[in-house]
Amino acid sequence: MTDELLDIVNDEDIVIDQQMRSVVHQLGLQHRGVHVFLFTRDGKMLVQKRSADRVASPSALDCSVSEHVKAGESYHAAAMRGMSEEMGVDGIRVNPLVRFRMNYGINDNEISTLYKGVVDPDKVKFDPIEIEEINYYSVDELEEMIQEGCIKFCGWFVELLNWYSGKPARMSFDFHANNSVHKKS
Repeated sequence: MTDELLDIVNDEDIVIDQQMRSVVHQLGLQHRGVHVFLFTRDGKMLVQKRSADRVASPSALDCSVSEHVKAGESYHAAAMRGMSEEMGVDGIRVNPLVRFRMNYGINDNEISTLYKGVVDPDKVKFDPIEIEEINYYSVDELEEMIQEGCIKFCGWFVELLNWYSGKPARMSFDFHANNSVHKKS
C-alpha cells in the first residue's frame, strides 16, 4: 500500500492539516473515510474478503468498498474512486446514508460517510491485490454469520451492519459536520 496524503480534520469535520497516511495512523490523527454498501437488484450486498496481506483486518469480510478520503477529495469523490479501484465499476449512483465518527482500531480515528448504491454483478471486476474474493449476501445472512462467529469480519463492517439494521452500534453522531446525513434512508 502506497503512502498517501490525507486531510486531518477537527471534531466538526473541518480540515486543519494534512499528513501522510503513515503519520496519520502512527499519531492517531482524525481523518476521513468512506464506505459503500452495494446491493444487487434482488437485495444481496456485495461483500469483499480482504487479502491476507492487508495491514488492517487481513482475510476479513468487509463492506463492498472502504476507502480513505485523500487530501482535497470529497467524501463522494472518494466513494466513486473506491468503487472504480476496488470493484472496477464506474458511474454507479450512490446516496449518502450517514456521517459518523468511529475508532477503527489503534490510532485509527475517522469521520466517515456510508453510501448505498445498486450494482450489476456482471460488471464487477475486483482488484485481486487488495481483495481475495467477493460474494453476495442478504443482510440477514450476514447477521447470522456474525452471530455464528466462524468467519472473520472487519470490526467497522459489523458496526455499520448493526447501524443499518437498527441495532446499537459503536458510532458517534455527536458532532456538527457540514452537509451531514444522520438518518437511514
